[in-house]
Amino acid sequence: MENRRIIQVEEKVPFKMLVPLSIQHMFAMFGASVLVPFVFGINPAIVLFMNGIGTLLFILITKGKAPAYLGSSFAFLAPAGIVISKWGYNYALGGFVVVGFCGCILALIIYKFGSDWIDVVLPPAAMGPVVALIGLELAGTAASNAGLKEEVVDSKNVIVFLVTLLTAVIGSVVFRKFLSVIPILIAIIAGYIAALLCGIVDFGEVGQAAWFSLPNFATPKFKWEAIVIILPVLLVIASEHIGHQIVTSKVVGRDLLKDPGLHRSLFADNFSTMVSGFIGSVPTTTYGENIGVMAMTKVYSVYVIGGAAVLSIICSFIGKMTTLISTIPGPVIGGISFLLYGMIGASGIRILVEAQVDYGKSRNMAMTSVIFVTGLSGISVQFGTIQLSGMVLACVVGMLMGLMFFVLDKLKLTNDREEE
Repeated sequence: MENRRIIQVEEKVPFKMLVPLSIQHMFAMFGASVLVPFVFGINPAIVLFMNGIGTLLFILITKGKAPAYLGSSFAFLAPAGIVISKWGYNYALGGFVVVGFCGCILALIIYKFGSDWIDVVLPPAAMGPVVALIGLELAGTAASNAGLKEEVVDSKNVIVFLVTLLTAVIGSVVFRKFLSVIPILIAIIAGYIAALLCGIVDFGEVGQAAWFSLPNFATPKFKWEAIVIILPVLLVIASEHIGHQIVTSKVVGRDLLKDPGLHRSLFADNFSTMVSGFIGSVPTTTYGENIGVMAMTKVYSVYVIGGAAVLSIICSFIGKMTTLISTIPGPVIGGISFLLYGMIGASGIRILVEAQVDYGKSRNMAMTSVIFVTGLSGISVQFGTIQLSGMVLACVVGMLMGLMFFVLDKLKLTNDREEE
């Protein structure tokens, strides 16, 4: 692709190029999108289905002007995990619906008032540690999935875990061209092969599965306590979306925040999440991996993105394939999780670096410190039947501190505000 010209957003692509380029995009998100349903304990068929539908909705709502593939969002893992453990997956779906709906309202607010106020409610010094906590809070889950926290650790689990993790780590550093975009998928395949050789894969369910079957649709249930636990994630995913649109704008050489507009892309992203909750899937978000594919290939066509979405929908109906994905052993998922959860944590630190947060300012040091300790200390706050803890509580604390510092600035009581 290096010798080819740039294929712009609205350009159609010949069929002989469309198919391989679309498969490439689907593979780029495949590894991570398998991990999210695994953590939630659901069949990946419905997730693949909604990733495709969500992407097509996104293209439609943004009038085909914003190339983006929608995959499973990691931001919801921790709070949704709490809800699932207490009330079940259907109540987490209710939370997804409400977050998606509120996100659509947020898009309308941004259309009317802009997005600068988000930095007041959750400034970079707060956003960074909140995003980092999404990964750090799940570190124990990664070790449990790998079987490394058992009283007697099985050597087979350790071998599969190490093969998976090392393939992902080394691949992310040494792979080039297209392989550099899919080290997670390659690591899953390598780990799966290692698991086969170690004899810890059970193909019983694959043999019984039908070749073609409907995705496992489910309906949401609503509980106020569950909604409150999941809702604070809204500002996190909004900031993540803005960041992705800015990066994509740089890649394609167009200001997507103006045309089709941030309000359109954010509305499309959250509308997809709302639909996901209604049919039994996980929340969706624009995917950094697919932005990387566009940057590498110089192919920005929404027709290629749409082709990948259609392929994802088709895959969701192949029963044996989705069942085979479900047989991926815990040590493989654990090995991938070790890297991915750490990368989420590192992405929070990256927010602090890229925003050039000045820790010479007392407010930034205090905000980041309090948020990290709140999220990692294990403390919880009870409001009637509602319990906030971990990243969710840390996010709420960050928002309250942001608002407090804003008020103190307006009253000119702070000693580190910018001089006007």
